Amino acid sequence: MDHILTLDSRQEAALQVVAEKFVAQHKGDAVKALKEMIVLNGHLQERLDAVERRRRATQ
Repeated sequence: MDHILTLDSRQEAALQVVAEKFVAQHKGDAVKALKEMIVLNGHLQERLDAVERRRRATQ
């Protein structure tokens, strides 16, 4: 993990709402929701890594 974020109470409340909606989309199955989030984050990380590789190649 490269970054640790500290959220204020407003940000925490907003994140809680999003998390509850995401779990609700998975019919209340938090483990299923977590697994999907891990997969989604993996895809996003791959895209970020590809952008970084292209950026370094052009320097």
